[in-house]
Amino acid sequence: MSAPHPFRAVVVDDEPEARQAVLTFLAQEPRVEVVGEAGNGHDAVALVRRERPDLLFVDIQMPGMDGFGVMEALGDDVPPGVVFVTAHDEYALKAFEVHALDYVLKPFGRPRFAAAVEQALRRLGNQEGGASRSTVSAVVDRHRRPAPEPGELADAPGPARPDRPRRLGVRVGNRIVLVAAGEVDWAEADGDYVRVNARGAVHLLSTSLQALLGLLGDGPFLRIHRSVVVNLDRVRELHREPDGSGYLVLEGGVRLRVARGRWESLVEALGLSG
Repeated sequence: MSAPHPFRAVVVDDEPEARQAVLTFLAQEPRVEVVGEAGNGHDAVALVRRERPDLLFVDIQMPGMDGFGVMEALGDDVPPGVVFVTAHDEYALKAFEVHALDYVLKPFGRPRFAAAVEQALRRLGNQEGGASRSTVSAVVDRHRRPAPEPGELADAPGPARPDRPRRLGVRVGNRIVLVAAGEVDWAEADGDYVRVNARGAVHLLSTSLQALLGLLGDGPFLRIHRSVVVNLDRVRELHREPDGSGYLVLEGGVRLRVARGRWESLVEALGLSG
């Protein structure tokens, strides 16, 4: 019997060193044939449509058209196997939550990348590519959905959104620990990071407060200050000062300042009157 044809792959990354690392690792895999590479999203779309690969290794965060934009532009031309490559935990979580073939978190080594390739090839061999297409569609749909505006409840009335993230991916050493959105008590912006307080533990995420609101999904979260988001289910007391300022107290006794302009939204969100 003749040997099976190798799976055809395209590699997309705007960082030449990262792209070369993927190409180098794939060169050691006889079951994969690289048929093209691209350094930006627009070239990637043209390349994929021309070569029709089985596998696409694509960076998520790229200038101009990012990885999600590539998926959206390809539409029905998305390859049956997609492996996301990212340096950001929140993007890796999006792929994880909707069961993408796999993701590789930068910086990566040969063992981690080899594991991702093995999983992708196994699933392609089992003809699970159709599931990958629906996976990519779900990722793109969620990426395009606008995040709540400051002061807007993430669980405002509307159609059900079962594909929204319900957990946060927190990097602990070489692991990503999943924290349920419902466990988050409150979060505070800290420079380029967000300090998330969840059931007594504190996690530092490399993201913005606005992006965190989007990741929290269908939960009772409200922005009570430009730098603070709170889980309304944890609010125990409200203290309003004569000058219009004030604070709230969470279960456990934590006090958080409430901006003057946020009080009406807070009272309404808690279902209070007067």
